[in-house]
Amino acid sequence: MSALTVLADGGEFEAPGPSIFDFPSLWHGAPAWANKPVLLAVLGTLIVCVLAWSAFARPKLVPRGIQNLGELGYLFVRDQVARPFLGKDTERWMPLMVSLFFLILLWNFFGVVPVVQFPVASHIAFPIVFAVTIYVIKVYLGIKHQGFIGYFKNMMFPPGLPKFIYVLLAPIEFLSNLILAPFTHAVRLFANMFAGHMILAFFSAVGFWFLFERLTIAGAGIGVVGVIMTILMTGFEIFIEFLQAFLFTMLAAMYIGGSLHPEH
Repeated sequence: MSALTVLADGGEFEAPGPSIFDFPSLWHGAPAWANKPVLLAVLGTLIVCVLAWSAFARPKLVPRGIQNLGELGYLFVRDQVARPFLGKDTERWMPLMVSLFFLILLWNFFGVVPVVQFPVASHIAFPIVFAVTIYVIKVYLGIKHQGFIGYFKNMMFPPGLPKFIYVLLAPIEFLSNLILAPFTHAVRLFANMFAGHMILAFFSAVGFWFLFERLTIAGAGIGVVGVIMTILMTGFEIFIEFLQAFLFTMLAAMYIGGSLHPEH
């Protein structure tokens, strides 16, 4: 019996498990996929579209209000995320980069929004769709700009190395670029959002259980710790949510840039 269960005094404390990521259909008879994560994904997409339209549909020479915020966001993604990898092709790919960054960021922020409290990317299906999309674009551009043989040659046999090194390097590069890269691209985002949501759910459950559900003298201190940790971890989770949107978009730019400019 765990220490938390003993302190519960009259009830058994159960830590949140993976079941918190399972949601029923939105209405009776609806298909299984019509659930809360899908609803939040659609809502986030609409919000990003509305904000982008509001900011750039009728741009003014001197930006104000939502246009000012939109341009600041655009410049951040362009200069800090896309340009270091895409170079002269940056502007061409900015619609994709901006859409990726702000949609993933909003989906992540849903995890700390009261009532909503669920990061969409903590369901592996959503990061997989994005990662596979970037993967297909990467391979298509690589073959288009380098040729089929040239693409795999540049990937697996970089020039300037002793020939015997290629025996080990070629299969490693093939595995890394065509199998591990899209897998880790999706899992990195998913795993961070999944773990962060679990941690927040745990400390929130501890605070609620020991301060409201089973308030005791012995357990009150644990409840207070749970509340404090929830607040602290929420702040940390906001940072992680921003960082994961940044990293996912940066890797997307790096993969696309590598196909466009193999010499780099």
